[in-house]
Amino acid sequence: MKQVSTTFETFLKEAPKHAQVWLDAVKKLDDASTLDAKTEEIAYIAVLSTVGLLTGLPFHVKHAKELGATRDEIKSAVLLPLPAVGNKVVAALPIALHAYDEED
Repeated sequence: MKQVSTTFETFLKEAPKHAQVWLDAVKKLDDASTLDAKTEEIAYIAVLSTVGLLTGLPFHVKHAKELGATRDEIKSAVLLPLPAVGNKVVAALPIALHAYDEED
């Protein structure tokens, strides 16, 4: 089962009104996307890696895996931004692969 990060759990608990507005916006943006669910998760993993939001990686990697993403696709998503942002994304690799390999 996918678990949200402690950070996001705290957000949901401590600021429920803000969290609901945020989740509603995320849902609307998701509905507006023309990408299929797997491609969207893979792209989002690349974004998280780029901006350094590593606490969200396990949740999204597990979701991508449920949607059929392979381990190699996860690696490629994490490393895709490498030319644009440099080796900062390498820090995301062990977190993403650990989440992919973890048994549910």
